[in-house]
Amino acid sequence: MTAAGPVPHILLHLDPPTRTLVRLSAIVSAGTEPAIRDAFATLADVPAVWVEELILQSHLFAGFPRALNAMREWRRWQPEPASAGTTAGENWRARGEATCAIVYGEMYERLRGNIRRLHPDLDDWMIVDGYGKVLSRPGLDLARRELCIVAACAVSSQDRQLHSHLHGALNAGAAPAAVSGALDAIEDLLDRDHARAVHLLWSRIQGK
Repeated sequence: MTAAGPVPHILLHLDPPTRTLVRLSAIVSAGTEPAIRDAFATLADVPAVWVEELILQSHLFAGFPRALNAMREWRRWQPEPASAGTTAGENWRARGEATCAIVYGEMYERLRGNIRRLHPDLDDWMIVDGYGKVLSRPGLDLARRELCIVAACAVSSQDRQLHSHLHGALNAGAAPAAVSGALDAIEDLLDRDHARAVHLLWSRIQGK
């Protein structure tokens, strides 16, 4: 598979529901359980399916324990699942390859080679499970998913992945103003030096 080109901007700015969702991603990824509990009280303007998809994808970036704990708190507000499970028989590899190619753009083939050299199983899990079964799910568009990943990587100091997913957010259809808005939305959750480093990285990516 060859890399796909960036999709047109579908998210021109950070609307209030998306801003709330991005902050939730950061809090689920690095906050305390009381902070996660409090965050769910601020979600009145966010579609339930967005929240659920964000929690589901958080296991890729914050681990299963945090995803499980966040979903447990979410069930206090939303007792029944708002989104369907994955469907058996879907070609998750093909879907994962297509989604990953959008996110990584011209760096896609290099990424695949690098991950295969680390371990072939990591490449398989990344494509089939990560980009296929999780990030290719309906319910939340890829641009918003990528902004949530940016938030998760920023608060957990995963700088290498943050660099990739800042590019990925642009490739997935988030305009630069939307990415800047996402970083501004979580700035108070970062210490001063880290916030400065994150904004410097973003400036470099924009060529400023």
